[in-house]
Amino acid sequence: MSAEASTLEPPIPAASESVRPPPPRSAVIEYAESLLVTVLLALFGTTFIVQAFKIPSQSMEPTLLVGDHLLVNKFIFEGRGAWFEKFLPYRPVRRGDIIVFKFPYDDHPHYVKRVIGLPGDRIRIINERVYIDGQPLDEPYVVHDPAGADSFGDNFPPPNRYFPESGLRPEWATRLLDYVDRGNLVVPPNRYFVMGDNRDRSWDSRYWGFVNRDAIMGRPLVIYWSVDATSQDYTDRGLSGTMRGFTDSLLHLPSRTRWNRMLHEVH
Repeated sequence: MSAEASTLEPPIPAASESVRPPPPRSAVIEYAESLLVTVLLALFGTTFIVQAFKIPSQSMEPTLLVGDHLLVNKFIFEGRGAWFEKFLPYRPVRRGDIIVFKFPYDDHPHYVKRVIGLPGDRIRIINERVYIDGQPLDEPYVVHDPAGADSFGDNFPPPNRYFPESGLRPEWATRLLDYVDRGNLVVPPNRYFVMGDNRDRSWDSRYWGFVNRDAIMGRPLVIYWSVDATSQDYTDRGLSGTMRGFTDSLLHLPSRTRWNRMLHEVH
């Protein structure tokens, strides 16, 4: 028998036995899968890369205004001790960096301030002027409001325990002098001293203490939207207040948007 004759050809299925295509997938399943992928990507992005944040107070004016909406770069600072840090473009937190962090008390709301003191720094404020290790700090971003002058914040730390505790967190008031050495506040390891640019309108490290490194989320990168608003617009942080503020801003979008601040880089 020839080689050609020995080759077996696959049988041709009868018409009744033809291969049927798989049933079409449900549109609901496809939408659910797409939604799941979108949610996972969003969670990954907000956890490791960027996160949105809005400015609710005047403490960082004129650098950041009430109603500025920021994108925060979470992919920037080292110092958490993770093994992968040496393989990624991280850098240390630097003096002058604007940071978003979790407030150390209450329900840990997010705050934004500027880093003034690094671990090991010796800080002193004399007549509104900041000194680091005995040298005056150049702060071109700072503004002062004589109407909001505060003798405690303008001359810090206090020389003794007989200082007014109004406006201070009780936890900080009882421990503040533990960090004072020869008239200087000494920043402990893994902690940072932060203040607002609107120095006389800022509730900051002078009044509640240091920021833990693990509480730092990242650094504001850009203002992606800015709406003309006041601090009162953000007093209600509940769901209803947030939705009410969002709806109001959306209805007045053209007139209330600060177009000149759109895509403004944060420094």
